[in-house]
Amino acid sequence: MSGVTGFDPDCLPRLIIWGASGHARVVADIIRVNHQYKLAGFVDDTPAAPDRFLDHTVYHDPEALEAVRDGGATNLVVAVGDCRARMRLAEAAVKRGFTLISAIHPRAVVSSDASIGDGTVVAAGAVVNPGCSIGANVIVNTGATVDHDCRIGDGVHISPGVHLGGSVTVGRATWVGIGAIVKDHMAIGEGAMIGAGSVVLSDIPDGVIAWGVPAKSMRRSGPEAGLNT
Repeated sequence: MSGVTGFDPDCLPRLIIWGASGHARVVADIIRVNHQYKLAGFVDDTPAAPDRFLDHTVYHDPEALEAVRDGGATNLVVAVGDCRARMRLAEAAVKRGFTLISAIHPRAVVSSDASIGDGTVVAAGAVVNPGCSIGANVIVNTGATVDHDCRIGDGVHISPGVHLGGSVTVGRATWVGIGAIVKDHMAIGEGAMIGAGSVVLSDIPDGVIAWGVPAKSMRRSGPEAGLNT
């Protein structure tokens, strides 16, 4: 679209990404290829955060966001893989007057009747099928598939290559590890963690770590549930 005659990227609404690491790179690419927003920079107050990222300024002090917002960058997406941290930062951004936007890669397949919450990221190659409800600040990562009539709670991270069968429910702030498979009609509780490569053939309770083939609940996940990069 940048090559279309008369197209001026400076006329696009401006956007800030909260986070400046690997997942932020993925989200920035989605923003770039969609041509719906102009990236205005990043914010990241973690000790390892760089001063610049992808040729844009990284604001280390979240208080600087007010000046950025007042300068016209009123849209924001949180690009942090950690489930609970992502939800916390999204709430803080809304309180600072930002509008959370969803970022859906043009090479993702999202059914026209699926609902996608604010702040949610759907990466390249992902599929969200008819009847699905995806909450706010969710990550449906690269190549993941969410089959018909699934219900995905706020703050969930569906990692790359995960496959959810039809009518699966995943509770708030749950992390489903890379390559996991969840049988249709299963329910995974809130704040749970499903290990990479696991096969979920029975319901998983709230707040547990489960892994294996078939996946079994091994131990409580504790206060760090859903905190993954």
